[in-house]
Amino acid sequence: MTGTKTYRHWPHIVAALGALTLIGATGHGHAEDQQQVSFTAPSVAGNTATAPSFAPSEEAVFEEAFARYDIPADPVRPASAVDITTIEPAEPATRTLGSGIASYYGRRFHGRPTANGERFDMHELTAAHRTLPFGSRVNVTNPRTGRSVVVRINDRGPFVRGRVLDLSRAAAEEIGIIRSGHGNVELELLEG
Repeated sequence: MTGTKTYRHWPHIVAALGALTLIGATGHGHAEDQQQVSFTAPSVAGNTATAPSFAPSEEAVFEEAFARYDIPADPVRPASAVDITTIEPAEPATRTLGSGIASYYGRRFHGRPTANGERFDMHELTAAHRTLPFGSRVNVTNPRTGRSVVVRINDRGPFVRGRVLDLSRAAAEEIGIIRSGHGNVELELLEG
């Protein structure tokens, strides 16, 4: 059987070999067992060969041009690089504010303006303090349960003697003082 086959990498082969025709026998010597493979050189300056009989599609040319990029390469990390996935996040600096009794306020004040002008939302983690600047973040811990919550100061109070903090209902639920209405807490100011 005789046939003509043009290879995908013909430009590279043709550049090296020019115009070449190979006829190979399978070993039996019969005409039907022979296969003909032909390469045709493209026209280049100084080459009088005929134009190629096959032109690859744009997709084939694109695939061939980028075939070397298909092999995944392991990224090389310079010795001076730092792997940030292994760095533990730094704990925020804290300043102990002491301990005292905290209470909470909820439905009765929900939607009313706070001292900083916001509307009070009993579902947010906020609190009222007499002197801390608005926006301060305070870690409030219930030493009885070990549970803690971080609240943002957005109001003034409490106005009951002996109490240091008024928590929103959501914050009071987090540390477990809803049932009693108040409880002993430890306060830490988060700085930075």
